[in-house]
Amino acid sequence: MAEEFKYSCNTASETLQWIHAIINFIAPYRYFLDAHVVNFFKDRLWEPVDKEWMDCLRKESVGNLLRIPSGVVQDHWPGSLKEFILTLRSLSLSREQADFQEFSGMHIASLNNVLAQGMNHKKKHEQVEALSALVSLVAKQVGARTVVDVGAGQGYLAQVLAFDYQLSVIAIDACSHHGKITDARAERIRKHYAAKMRKNCSEQREFSVPKTVTCRVLSSDTLSALSNSPVENDHAGNQHLSQKCSVSQPSRLAEDILPSRSYSDSTLVIAGLHACGDLSVTMLRTFLECDKAKAVISVGCCYNLLSEEAIDIADSCCGFPVSQGVKSAGVMLDKNARDLACQSADRWRGLDEHAGLHNFELHALRAAFQIVLFRHYPNILLESPAIGRQGKALRRQQNQRILESNLHHGGPSESGRLHLPHLEDTAYSAVWRESESYFELIGPYWSLRAALGSVLETLILLDRLLLLQEYDSDLEASLLPIFNPVLSPRNMAIIAKKIRK
Repeated sequence: MAEEFKYSCNTASETLQWIHAIINFIAPYRYFLDAHVVNFFKDRLWEPVDKEWMDCLRKESVGNLLRIPSGVVQDHWPGSLKEFILTLRSLSLSREQADFQEFSGMHIASLNNVLAQGMNHKKKHEQVEALSALVSLVAKQVGARTVVDVGAGQGYLAQVLAFDYQLSVIAIDACSHHGKITDARAERIRKHYAAKMRKNCSEQREFSVPKTVTCRVLSSDTLSALSNSPVENDHAGNQHLSQKCSVSQPSRLAEDILPSRSYSDSTLVIAGLHACGDLSVTMLRTFLECDKAKAVISVGCCYNLLSEEAIDIADSCCGFPVSQGVKSAGVMLDKNARDLACQSADRWRGLDEHAGLHNFELHALRAAFQIVLFRHYPNILLESPAIGRQGKALRRQQNQRILESNLHHGGPSESGRLHLPHLEDTAYSAVWRESESYFELIGPYWSLRAALGSVLETLILLDRLLLLQEYDSDLEASLLPIFNPVLSPRNMAIIAKKIRK
């Protein structure tokens, strides 16, 4: 059986060895990586899978299937199946949340009600508490007083860093509406603190208010121009910055956006909480290219949105791969594989039997409807509509209605939403009869495919880590799971610091 946790990534050579082990192992399983489960029946996706595995798992309980992505095996399973699952587990990064008590000088303080207002307690609240404490610690270690919050959203992290940790913060986001919300929220917080000090007759002090910049960061040049611009500490009440910049002239961002006074000794930290797609990679490249950036803390997400088009170009700035080591290996992960990297083994393991069965039934019904589209509405597939992407609440309601009916009732419901011409019930019934005998295979197939998710995410993260390790020996870089993986599946932070004196 596979030996667990035998890999490390403390050096570039160790990281590359781990990456090659992953690449070599997943190579025979491209049929899982490249597949789209909606085509399960249409393309008979179960046929390339080891028949002994499928014959075994089709009789397995839903609970045991849901534990497969977490690397849990059963004694009576075939040896080759157990080897597959356990090897995937050994090749994957550990997702267990780090014990921050081991970090000297780091203290995670609970947010007060004012700063926590609007945050989801189970998710954003805990994320912001942990990440803000980590960013503050790293900023102190590198002697920086300024943080550039990339993909700042509504400014939750930026405001905690500014008001709780008294750091100067530039909050960058592509959405001008988010910038306005950040500004308005920061002003409410500032007034609350000021009123509290007056009420307590305590000494009045000025507050650091985040500066907001509306800018779509499309390249490291854009972000580097912002980061290299003169930055002054803003402790003058609500005199914050909120302007919109153009990405067409990144070289002009400095003079157009940020204060004009120069601080030649200023240093900064680049931070991002779930910066989407290529934006997380742009943060890392900017850290390497920008002299003022002394540290970066990046928690990425949305691997499905990473760009890969330019893999054959040596100086490509695509989102994957980014390191020379992985580029040299010629690895490609298409959108389906990168979607798979977003799976959450911890969340699936926590589902009960009913919820797990519900998940498998939805996949089966959607795959059956794909046959209907393929045979009777081929133009819909060519146009590639985002079927089923109407929002969580509406999707849950429609899923429940589908489960409470049979397929020939569910089919016209989808057809109506897609504005398709009416189709006779006999057509849906024929698809149902054809697919029904294979329904029990979709749970095993889905679980085996989902088991590859954690190792694909590991490959993406190790590629980013290797980019940093290849760059300079005077640089410390590491991966750290900083959130509870059940509450926040994308819980791995890349932390890097320049240690050159």
